Amino acid sequence: MKPTVAISGVLTVLLCASLYAAEAPAYVAQELTTPRLSGQGGYTWFGLKIYSAELWVGPQGYAGDAAPFVLELRYARSLDGRKIAEASVEQMAHIQAGSEAQRAAWLERMKAIFPDVQDGTRLGGVLLPGQGVRFYRDGKPLATVPDPAFARAFFGIWLDPATSAPKLRTALLRDAAARP
Repeated sequence: MKPTVAISGVLTVLLCASLYAAEAPAYVAQELTTPRLSGQGGYTWFGLKIYSAELWVGPQGYAGDAAPFVLELRYARSLDGRKIAEASVEQMAHIQAGSEAQRAAWLERMKAIFPDVQDGTRLGGVLLPGQGVRFYRDGKPLATVPDPAFARAFFGIWLDPATSAPKLRTALLRDAAARP
């Protein structure tokens, strides 16, 4: 075996082991039964790193909107909360989520919720199956939106097959299957 192949194999094993050994943030552990990191990846825009993302799931894995999960974004730069809301609603339109009227209402709700962020700020969203979404900022509760259609649209930005970031979706869903 060539040394580079052996090193590559060891690095793959170490990466997978770190994926399984990742410790969930405290709020994630409160929201999910035995949370585990499904996957992680980064989002860039015109070569600028915007955020890194992690998808946390429970024993039932990722099951669309039928089981709880947590998606956490760690921002790599300062961004205005209103701009985050506007970009979010644009992505909802991209995946054809909701009607125009729904997206307009969701935009106003997100503008009221989403804070300005700086490098290192963590924003997390918890899917509440059949109920909506709960948001956290740096592990502290931010807001709850009791609207299942909004929750599907919001998480669809990253997890819908029509997402504008398919590589990130694949990375997030890497280990998303249910476990006994």
